[in-house]
Amino acid sequence: MVEQRAGRRRTRRATLAMSLATLGLLLSGCSLQTDNKWWNQTINFGFPTGITPEGTAIREFWTGTAITSLIVGFFVWGLIFWTMAFHRKKKNDNGEFPRQTAYNVPLELIYTAVPFVIISVLFYFTVITQNKVLDLKPEDEVDVRVDVTAFQWNWKFGYNKVQVNDRMYIEDGTNEEATRQAEEAGVLSDEERAARGQEGKPAAGGPIHGRLAEDKSYLHYNTMETVGTSEEVPVLVLPTNSRIEFRLASADVIHSFWIPEFIFKRDVMPQPGRNQQLSMFQIEEIEREGAFVGRCAEMCGVYHAMMNFELRAVSPEDFERYIQFRQDNPTASNAEALQEIGQAPYATSTSPFKTGRSDTRDQNNIIETASGN
Repeated sequence: MVEQRAGRRRTRRATLAMSLATLGLLLSGCSLQTDNKWWNQTINFGFPTGITPEGTAIREFWTGTAITSLIVGFFVWGLIFWTMAFHRKKKNDNGEFPRQTAYNVPLELIYTAVPFVIISVLFYFTVITQNKVLDLKPEDEVDVRVDVTAFQWNWKFGYNKVQVNDRMYIEDGTNEEATRQAEEAGVLSDEERAARGQEGKPAAGGPIHGRLAEDKSYLHYNTMETVGTSEEVPVLVLPTNSRIEFRLASADVIHSFWIPEFIFKRDVMPQPGRNQQLSMFQIEEIEREGAFVGRCAEMCGVYHAMMNFELRAVSPEDFERYIQFRQDNPTASNAEALQEIGQAPYATSTSPFKTGRSDTRDQNNIIETASGN
């Protein structure tokens, strides 16, 4: 009798402990906003809070997944420890083995069906989150379209469309002359084709979709661009509360466009040929102002670690002033435009590039010289 009461007490204590642990895990999944960075990182399982609705959806999905995994894990661990604690003896006092539960059909159906239910629920939320993140609205619903070009080892950002507060500042920002020159660079002249023994073949005569490697017209050059250098981290200025589309392309090797606060990254692929479909994604809005570091998340060469940029999110009013200043002063630098709207002229979220490295390369992207540390 005493042993039975002691066993029931142990059972109640174990049940209470598991209930409290489960409750703590469930509460940790709440979308709390706090200025305490340590607490934020704890409830987010290390994820950034996110500055876009898509980023928030990804964070909440993975937080829910982690909590679900921990709940299942604690349940399984509880069963294991329960068995170890209360079924240690091989035989009871009568010399008999404990009652066996093998071939218990109802129990086997339960622990076979429950994992399928868990997987189905996770699959449902995966599809919901993925559809939100990859959703592409029609062009007329996009406020700002940015052409992103990655190259070893820096970034070029161009404004292809800018519409802020119902006013169109840039409707088609394509630099037709630069695009034409890039396309012509990928076409052999009659003399060059004759020298290569390619008479009678297509004018391009190149190995990549009929084009030469020199054809960079697919990069979509823009009339208003921000280009990073070895000495200066490029700052991409974008407005809050606006739908933004990013069109990505690489001039050489595979890179990856990553802003940690987006909780999302997308590979940037080299796609020679002007008619090739570029990789793109949209965000519903940037929810708060600030400076956020951006990085290349794909190992792309010796200076990969220095391939940084900064996203500077400003109010729509400041962004209008920024664009207007750049239109009125086409030779002004990006730093001067940032100063005009009261922003720090250079990147503040990441360390500057190391100087002394060469960006000199031939038309086939072969580095001619390389110096520095």
